[in-house]
Amino acid sequence: MEAWLSTHIAALLAWLALPAVGLPAVFLVALVSATLLPMGSEPVVFALIQADPALFWPAIGVATLGNTLGGGISWGMGYGAERGYERWRQHQPRHPRLLQLLQRFGPKACLLSWLPVVGDPLCAVAGWLRLPFWPCLLYMAIGKFLRYLLMTSALLWVWPAEWTLP
Repeated sequence: MEAWLSTHIAALLAWLALPAVGLPAVFLVALVSATLLPMGSEPVVFALIQADPALFWPAIGVATLGNTLGGGISWGMGYGAERGYERWRQHQPRHPRLLQLLQRFGPKACLLSWLPVVGDPLCAVAGWLRLPFWPCLLYMAIGKFLRYLLMTSALLWVWPAEWTLP
């Protein structure tokens, strides 16, 4: 069983590494990395742009779309978890001041969804608090777009294309 799984994972990774599926791979990695799974999508975006600099804007756009949809999934998970929790127990939240702070900022707090470690749970908390979905998604998209744009531009400035390994 373990050998079968290793073989299939290696085949999937080899398929995702093909230049023809570079943008779908960026989308998939960005989507998964925006959920509560610990993963980073910036290296994949950077690698694709290093391989084909003409894909700078498409890669940024696809990564933003995938990461924003992943944030929306986290929002939905938080929303569903809150509803399940309310049915199960009738207790007040443990950190009411933090939740009040997020409620005060509302969907604009989702601009911080690009932050490492706290950004993805922030999307889930927005769903938990039942903040409006579409405004939250818009602010997530803005924050994530700016992150990809700035991070990828900074990486390209530090490691320009002529410094890449053959």
